[in-house]
Amino acid sequence: MNILNFIINRRSIRKYTGKAISDEILMDLLKAGMYAPSASNKQPWHFIIVKNKEMLLRISEVHPYASMLKEAAAAIVVCGDDRLSNTPAYWPVDCAAATQNILLAAHSFDLGGVWLGVYPREERNKVIGELFDLPVNIKVFSIISLGYPAEKKPLPDRFKKERIHFEGW
Repeated sequence: MNILNFIINRRSIRKYTGKAISDEILMDLLKAGMYAPSASNKQPWHFIIVKNKEMLLRISEVHPYASMLKEAAAAIVVCGDDRLSNTPAYWPVDCAAATQNILLAAHSFDLGGVWLGVYPREERNKVIGELFDLPVNIKVFSIISLGYPAEKKPLPDRFKKERIHFEGW
């Protein structure tokens, strides 16, 4: 499959088989995240791997859209360190790129995943930060739910020519 078709065919998967994900694959996903583009190459990210079922359940109880974590094999909490960023405005952009790289890498391993937004919701950052006892300079950007898919989603039509502009509006 060429890269464009690969990207287009990635779907947000919320139902999983329960099969475990190897630590080797999880490390490869984090490697993909760490090779994301970063403003001034500051790489202000940190990652927390969560495989403990009790912790996955606790996250699902405090994040309003994280019910799929009850079935997930693992999650990756993507965090930004505002001390490593040029300005507070850049770490979220860098963490977004890392999150997308992880999701694409997961797809390459035939894993399903979904991006759970935390940033810029302060209430979500606070409660999840407390769950993981994060230092004050570390902010939660996203949580990526991961597992082997127990669902297949159709390809929607998202290409909208009316949103394309050449040389100006």
